[in-house]
Amino acid sequence: MVQQKIISIIQVLKLAKKTSKDDYMTHLRLVLLGIAIVGGIGFMIKLIAEFLTFSSKH
Repeated sequence: MVQQKIISIIQVLKLAKKTSKDDYMTHLRLVLLGIAIVGGIGFMIKLIAEFLTFSSKH
């Protein structure tokens, strides 16, 4: 069972083709942009929450 799974994985890896550097860089930019957007949204939420808790204490 495990040996068949390993053989199947090896066959898939042999068939897979390597992406071009241009495609890789495009995907990398999109992923980094997504991480930056999600991080920015999280930062803004945290900043707003800090201002709200600060103003309620004083």
